[in-house]
Amino acid sequence: MRQTIALLIGSLLLSALAACNTVQGVGRDIESVGRAGKDAIH
Repeated sequence: MRQTIALLIGSLLLSALAACNTVQGVGRDIESVGRAGKDAIH
C-alpha cells in the first residue's frame, strides 16, 4: 500500500515538473493554485 502511494505521489511530481520546464514556470503554477484557492474561499 505504501509503495503504491509513493509511486503515485512520485509520478504526480514528475508530471508537474515536466509540465513546467523552468523554475519560473513552477512559480507561476504555484501562484495560480494559490489564486484558485483564494477565489474558492471568497
